[in-house]
Amino acid sequence: MGRLSKLRIVDPVLTNLSIGYSNAEFIGQSLMPVVEVEKEGGKIPKFGKESFRLYKTERALRAKSNRMNPEDLGGVDVILDEHDLEYPIDYREDQESAFPLEQAAVQTTTEAIQLRREKMIADIAQSPANYAAGNKKQLSATEKFTAAGSDPVGVVEDGKEAIRMKIGRRPNTMVIGASAYKTLKAHPQLIEKIKYSMKGIVTVDLLKEIFEVENIAVGEAIFADDKDRFTDIWGANIVLAYVPLQRGSQQRTPYEPSYGYTLRKKGNPVVDTRVEDGKLEIVRNTDIFRPYLLGADAGYLITGING
Repeated sequence: MGRLSKLRIVDPVLTNLSIGYSNAEFIGQSLMPVVEVEKEGGKIPKFGKESFRLYKTERALRAKSNRMNPEDLGGVDVILDEHDLEYPIDYREDQESAFPLEQAAVQTTTEAIQLRREKMIADIAQSPANYAAGNKKQLSATEKFTAAGSDPVGVVEDGKEAIRMKIGRRPNTMVIGASAYKTLKAHPQLIEKIKYSMKGIVTVDLLKEIFEVENIAVGEAIFADDKDRFTDIWGANIVLAYVPLQRGSQQRTPYEPSYGYTLRKKGNPVVDTRVEDGKLEIVRNTDIFRPYLLGADAGYLITGING
């Protein structure tokens, strides 16, 4: 064990703070929830139609058992990435600060790593190249939701049906980019549908009823480039997906058919601290993960919402 390893101290309190921290603006886990794996590399199933198929299971008296006809199970080689950020605290800052700098360091590094994860998921989910021709829709000038006479409900219904015809289940998750959500809230078709509701404005809860999708999340997160130019992580797009919902306290596994998962090495994230040159306390946050699209047939991408 090296000298630095001996000097670093894993802090369980700060680690738990990092594990428990969540930014409501990060919604990537709605599409690719986190599941823990034992190793940083390996092979997991890539889900095809068989994983989602509904089978006849009833058996008549004295009849033979119903036998599945397994297809070749496809696999995906997975490799996880280490994500690591450290935050320096000068002893003088620590003495003068009116708030706990260690906690601020954990929150800052955790949010930065989570922002990176959100961007990774969004890039995968919003790339048309990741979908078959029947699982994506580029809206035309007359179909875009800013156009007069456009039909958001019909477009979403077509997407839901495309997924159902591929996997035998309707999508239960929808992710809407912030700018697309703004357009939907002002769309005459949706306003007409909710005009007798008590709220009188289009909300996420009302969209769940209109689109008949159980879980809807709006992607509000933004990122800044090296020139401090801010950009939406989630563009003017909609992603429909089938993602198995969490069953109480039961842990997810990567073997349950789903649109995708974020694979994380078990035991992460970890926060450790060390003292550098007697003047700086270094708070370091480490997480090991990578998001994977494992069931593209269970997804549908709608692009060009705003033209």
